[in-house]
Amino acid sequence: MMAAQLREDEIVARLAEIVAGTQTHRVLVGIGDDAAVWQPSRSHRSVITTDALVEGIHFTSETMSPYDVGWRTTIANVSDLAAMGARPVLATIALGAPPGGIESTIDVYRGIAASAKEYGMAVVGGDLTRAPVLTVAMTAVGEVRASNLKLRSGAREGDVIAVTGPLGASRAGLDVARGAVALQPPEREQALAAHRRPIARAREGRWLAASANVRAMMDCSDGLSTDLARLCEASDVGVIVESVPVAACAREAALALGHDPETYALAGGEEYELVVAVRARAFDRLAQRFYARFGSELVRVGVTRSEREIVRMENGAESPLPRTGWEHFGA
Repeated sequence: MMAAQLREDEIVARLAEIVAGTQTHRVLVGIGDDAAVWQPSRSHRSVITTDALVEGIHFTSETMSPYDVGWRTTIANVSDLAAMGARPVLATIALGAPPGGIESTIDVYRGIAASAKEYGMAVVGGDLTRAPVLTVAMTAVGEVRASNLKLRSGAREGDVIAVTGPLGASRAGLDVARGAVALQPPEREQALAAHRRPIARAREGRWLAASANVRAMMDCSDGLSTDLARLCEASDVGVIVESVPVAACAREAALALGHDPETYALAGGEEYELVVAVRARAFDRLAQRFYARFGSELVRVGVTRSEREIVRMENGAESPLPRTGWEHFGA
């Protein structure tokens, strides 16, 4: 039977088979009924997030495969949970497939299943419909101890702002994929992997959330310049940005394109690093412990202040830092 002739029930059965390996003993009813049922933990709070990827807006078929789209859909949601200090538990998916796009749908689910297994998240159901372009929306549920829950609104004057890794690699990957810049190995492979198969800082998020010295946290999916502004607005503070950690592939791409590397990285997106606000007196020790645990640096970016303005320190002088990252409804 040709894929285009498959009935919806037959497609759902194939999708259920793909994600069967993500199930856990806490999923009491998965795909196949009107809704899923799971047993929540009584000692934790549940957090829930939704993220969507639309062809032509968040990706193109020329730069990403359907498998990559599925993978990144999961990462976007897991990263949101990580920013709250939560462990991913389960997810549902609403998928719109264009006519004749059934095999692409199957490949999207393969990417979702593979990445969900990486983070211990069960895929328990969702919806399937026809759409003008490939559209994937995931709703994910996580759990976090009440004492560990982190918000964007907890930063205070004098806190150190840091990120869990260098920035700009995904932007470089997009530029490579669409032919805007040519990089040599290994930077080319690093850039494309960051764009197509990113990772979420799930373990790092739970570890950071367990520290009382971490006051605020969010993920950096829309570019540091934009997401830092959101954290400041929520916390009613400003920030002096002292330096921006730039991934090696992003530095090479920026220079090849004639851009300042830090400015290039500030305007990136789809990073999935975490931005944290840490009590100043505790930062050095926390950064040392972070490196010992994860083998990567918790990189200082700047410091918060009472003035609401976000500025960048350049050559000993302050200059306003505009929001240059991703804006869904920007001009």
